[in-house]
Amino acid sequence: MADIELDERKVKILNAIIKNYLETGEPVGSRTISKYTDLNLSSATIRNEMSDLEDLGYIVQPHTSAGRIPSDKGYRFYVNNLIAEKDKEVADMQEWMIEKTEKMESLLKNVAKTLANNTQYATLVSAPSVVSNRLKFVQLSAVDEHQVLSVVVMDGNIVKNKIINVDKPLDNETMLKLNMLLNTNLNGLTVDQINLAVISRLKEQAGIHDEIVEQVLDTVAETITEGDDLQVYTSGATNIFKYPELADSKKASELLDTFEEKQSLIELLNDSSSENESTGIQVYIGDESPISTMKDCSIVTATYELGDGVKGTIGIVGPKRMDYENVVDNIKSLKGQLDKLLKQEADRNKG
Repeated sequence: MADIELDERKVKILNAIIKNYLETGEPVGSRTISKYTDLNLSSATIRNEMSDLEDLGYIVQPHTSAGRIPSDKGYRFYVNNLIAEKDKEVADMQEWMIEKTEKMESLLKNVAKTLANNTQYATLVSAPSVVSNRLKFVQLSAVDEHQVLSVVVMDGNIVKNKIINVDKPLDNETMLKLNMLLNTNLNGLTVDQINLAVISRLKEQAGIHDEIVEQVLDTVAETITEGDDLQVYTSGATNIFKYPELADSKKASELLDTFEEKQSLIELLNDSSSENESTGIQVYIGDESPISTMKDCSIVTATYELGDGVKGTIGIVGPKRMDYENVVDNIKSLKGQLDKLLKQEADRNKG
């Protein structure tokens, strides 16, 4: 492949030329490039490298200017590298998420079981979910002449892919400009910050490609709403039979159904997480419970953190005469261990 012709210095200079040209639309000179690279090269050295890049066909010199602009070959080199880099980033992220999910499921099941054994009450633990909804980056890449793949990555490395249909092929420069436009305007924003003003500005700058922008924003919205699909792990539900006030066949049956059905537990954990901003301990006693079948119970919850706006909840359900001191000690201890384990795991993956 011709790409082998380029050493690291030439690649950096070519990338700087292309990025600068995409931003300004003006031919790029050696003096401008000297400010854009970390090579600390003189303008004369950069001129020599640019001359080599021109001889190799990666850049061209318009007749009316001393600067250079990318050729089709230069764009192709840039796009191939960009897509390979982003594809690897997304693939690594997805692989990490799969591995993390498997480890997480085992870990959270053990947490629920340990709590149930230590307290002799029923326990529940939710898998971590994204709460801050901050956008990390967007990647558009061509699948074929009439399809573009949109990859949206949110906080917590939540990845959403969507195929966008286009009427006519998008050339490399248009694709790059759209990627730059979307990332410059959206990266780091929460969903609440992507307001009408931001959307209008994006659509205006996208011009005839405003429908692509709209579909990317739809993907962002879809990524957020998928948070309803929360996993909850439970243990020790039959412990409730040990307490006469909960052992009544009707009450016990309703409680067991609640633990089996899970939807009410999800609502409880979501409610607890939203009330519990400080990630401390939340206690519901009797009628304070948001779940009707648990009006004769007490529920103690705590929120644990994975970082990057990702949180989950641990809960214990028992009689109103539960041993609160023991429950709080156990839940605090396990929450602390879980926070530490998850942070270590996240740090390992970052490293």
